[in-house]
Amino acid sequence: MDYDVIVVGAGASGLVAAIAAAEKGGSVLIIEQKEKAGKKILATGNGKCNFTNMYHTPDCYRSDDSTFAMKVLSNFDNKRTLEFFKRLGIVPMNRNGYIYPNSEQANSIVEVLLMECKTLNIDIVYNEKVIETKEPDFTITTLKSDKSKAVYYAKKLILATGGCATPKLGSDGSGYLLSKAFGHKIIKPLPALVSLFSPDKFCKIASGVRTGAKASIYVDNQFLMEEEGEVIFTDYGISGIPIMQISRYASRALDEGKSVYLILDLFLNNTLDELIGMLINRCNNNPDKTTEQMLVGMLNHKLNYIVIKETKLIPESPCHILSKSDIISLSKMIKGLKVRISGTNTFDFAQVTSGGVKTSEIDSNSMESKLKKGLYLTGEIIDVDGSCGGYNLQWAWSTGYIAGSHAL
Repeated sequence: MDYDVIVVGAGASGLVAAIAAAEKGGSVLIIEQKEKAGKKILATGNGKCNFTNMYHTPDCYRSDDSTFAMKVLSNFDNKRTLEFFKRLGIVPMNRNGYIYPNSEQANSIVEVLLMECKTLNIDIVYNEKVIETKEPDFTITTLKSDKSKAVYYAKKLILATGGCATPKLGSDGSGYLLSKAFGHKIIKPLPALVSLFSPDKFCKIASGVRTGAKASIYVDNQFLMEEEGEVIFTDYGISGIPIMQISRYASRALDEGKSVYLILDLFLNNTLDELIGMLINRCNNNPDKTTEQMLVGMLNHKLNYIVIKETKLIPESPCHILSKSDIISLSKMIKGLKVRISGTNTFDFAQVTSGGVKTSEIDSNSMESKLKKGLYLTGEIIDVDGSCGGYNLQWAWSTGYIAGSHAL
């Protein structure tokens, strides 16, 4: 069958791209390799779908080109996203800048998109994987679940296949192979927004502990950035939103053979000097308590034990024998626990992909390939990954709408 536009991938960017193209009167087909559309959307925000954010600055997005994302978003920003979804029926709910559907159901987002696809007579085929594209224009061969093949023809092609993160939801990296067939260079895809592995045994001891902390990442002993929030210790390492936010930097550095470690400030509300004074007072007021007992009520008991042991002190020793230098060392450990990082969790557990098609090969105004006329690239397939908080979905909506509207 012949179409004006074929979209590969029925995820966030693919559905919006198809709608934007069909609104211009074109015939549109979406080819999806999974059994239904929007599977990754359904998993976002714990099923509540944080679909954009009112706060947007360049540091919300990471890429080989730090300016590319904001150039794209200037053509379709979060305000236009809200207008788009309001038109489709979504009532937005603002939680401190994080925008959710008022239904608090990710399924609402998928449903309104699919209803609009139906209204615009967009064809969707499921359980078909694109295995080849060739001339003339775009002749596309797919492999069906029953191993038979189908061939489709289009004047324009939009690749909205996603990256490598959570492959069970459809992002299996196949879009990179299709992009490379058109000559595009791929920056190595690596897991991002993902938990980190550590060889430090105390992580296993503290497994399950959640605590407020500031996490600073160091690469080859050089400070890179910091994030604050709830940190979660696991039997394999460390997780939580602050860890996921900095994970793409750990992922890249480790892939380049560099050393990576985190410094955790476990006592955010007081300075080091204030903490030292606090511990001195606690020791003076309770001289017969053990060092571990003296810390009760300050941190989780597992963390109390860990910081004492990491300071090379004895948890059972009475605190009256602690010297001032011991208390200073203990305070520094509480304000600066070092966690070595040896790896990241796999793509199966990553929320997004770092890396992808080089941005220098894509027109930021149209999302059209600079190497192949009529080819457009959207969403996670591109070398842009956002922070937690609706930024990756915003990237999908923006790139999808821009590509779809320029394909016709």
